[in-house]
Amino acid sequence: MEAIQKYIKKLNVGKITLKNNVFLAPMAGVTDLPFRKICKTMGPGLTYTEMASSKALEFNSKKTEKILELENDKVPSAVQIFGSNKESIRNTILTLNKREDIDIIDINMGCPAPKLVKNGDGAGLLLDLKNVEEIIKEAVKVSEKEITVKTRKGFDEERITALDVAKICEANGVRQITVHGRTRKDYYSGNVDYNIIEKVKESVNINVIGNGDIFDVKSALTMFERTNCDGIMVARGAMGNPWIFKSILDGKDYIPTNEEKLEMIFKHIDYMCKYDGEKLANLKCRKHIAWYLKGLNKSTKVKDAVNKAESIEEVKEILTDYFKSLS
Repeated sequence: MEAIQKYIKKLNVGKITLKNNVFLAPMAGVTDLPFRKICKTMGPGLTYTEMASSKALEFNSKKTEKILELENDKVPSAVQIFGSNKESIRNTILTLNKREDIDIIDINMGCPAPKLVKNGDGAGLLLDLKNVEEIIKEAVKVSEKEITVKTRKGFDEERITALDVAKICEANGVRQITVHGRTRKDYYSGNVDYNIIEKVKESVNINVIGNGDIFDVKSALTMFERTNCDGIMVARGAMGNPWIFKSILDGKDYIPTNEEKLEMIFKHIDYMCKYDGEKLANLKCRKHIAWYLKGLNKSTKVKDAVNKAESIEEVKEILTDYFKSLS
């Protein structure tokens, strides 16, 4: 416990003070409002929305605007946007400036999805550092919120850009950079490169957040120890395991009971129903339930049954019967 506790601290992102430096990463198709609400109960210092297209926001896309919905609470909040056109980024930020519920705007410069990269967005930006600089300058110039950036080690091993992006960020007023220690070519395979995150930390004076392969207290501690980063960002490690934040903050891996797990799943489902309506929630909850049940005895048949269920009531009955069988 003591080993990781010395790294847990309050963190300032410009004028915003966060209660701790353990964050939930933005994840497309995962970190919607219900998931963030669930994770917030476990204490992370900051949660991020899914990434939203700056071009879509320019055209007032209701679907995209929904991505950036936030809870009406006093906890600092961060939204993430993406795009490769500085005018679109500028116009989006001018719109977001009007919202009092947003504290931080993060710009995605690392998503490896082919659709984004093809358009020069996400990790595609790493092939054009001049454009990266122009976007950052424009964003910081017009924003009334704190601007942060999330990036990767580089596009591939021949094009390692994390240091360059970090220096551009620091020189132009970005408050914080998150570095995922893999290249775009790596996607999520192989091991995270702690050395590149450490080099970035040594090279700039803004906050550096380490991201990649944080699945428990041990891996969180490794990220802090190996990189000397200012904070950590948990991504896949939180899927089906919101307790990971409690674990890291307490310094001891927390293993929920089956009763606690079922209660959390039901709470998550209820949030989804309220946010999406029952019909859509019944579809969206399936992947989350699969993550919650991962590693549990004879869960494959249960997942199949959930995937065929035609109502939330049926889903809950299936899960109730399953967890009774485990006790």
